[in-house]
Amino acid sequence: MFKTLTLYFVLLMSPLSTVYAGDDSQIGNAITDNISSVNASLDAEKSSGMAQRTPSKEMLDAFKNVEQSQVTNLTTKQRVEKYLVSGFLHIVPMGLDHIVFIIALFLSTTVFSTLFWQVTVFTLAHTITLALATIWGISLAASIVEPLIALSIIYVAIENIRTEQTLKRRYLVTFIFGLLHGFGFAFVLSEFGLSNNNLAVSLVSFNVGVELGQLFVIAILMTLFYKWSRAPSYRAFVQLPLSVIVGFLGLFWLLERII
Repeated sequence: MFKTLTLYFVLLMSPLSTVYAGDDSQIGNAITDNISSVNASLDAEKSSGMAQRTPSKEMLDAFKNVEQSQVTNLTTKQRVEKYLVSGFLHIVPMGLDHIVFIIALFLSTTVFSTLFWQVTVFTLAHTITLALATIWGISLAASIVEPLIALSIIYVAIENIRTEQTLKRRYLVTFIFGLLHGFGFAFVLSEFGLSNNNLAVSLVSFNVGVELGQLFVIAILMTLFYKWSRAPSYRAFVQLPLSVIVGFLGLFWLLERII
């Protein structure tokens, strides 16, 4: 399992340079073809005896109470509202593992501009993989994505424990982990449903909703801890203990998702 996780992580870091351009009908055909391809691959894996895992509990929770209504006959305004709300709800309150990742980012710095650009880089990255998964069917199995998301939480928590300053490479790290989380968002969006019509509007609206959800979490954390962050006791009583808790949560999810 760990060898497989490492392989997929390396593959994930390889350049994603292909850009798709086409009308809605072409996109629809591409999605249909890729869904068939993915289903065929899953059937082949099952027939060869490879165990398939369902998405994690956190991902399944994100499916709850998400409206599954028809998405093909919506006005642009209705479409924007529908996917904007869906993206926000996937973070708050349903995306617990994603919230924990944002908390881990927050614990590295209380400078709002730094946090804003970190979560924006994170959003940009998961927008890329979400588009790849939705349009071209380029995706990773939940049994790969979910443990790697847990590993991303552990990694950031360990960095926070090792140093109280935001490392210069944090933006690159956040971008890489954003790519991972994007495949997780793809599971949610596939359950929510996508229409071939105005696909770009749906994707952009969903990701804007995700970004707003992330900024909402940061706003709450800033309200709770900003003043304390100026005190010498902040690292000992907030940054370190909360980073340890975040790390153990990530470890729990990692073990839960690979066992």
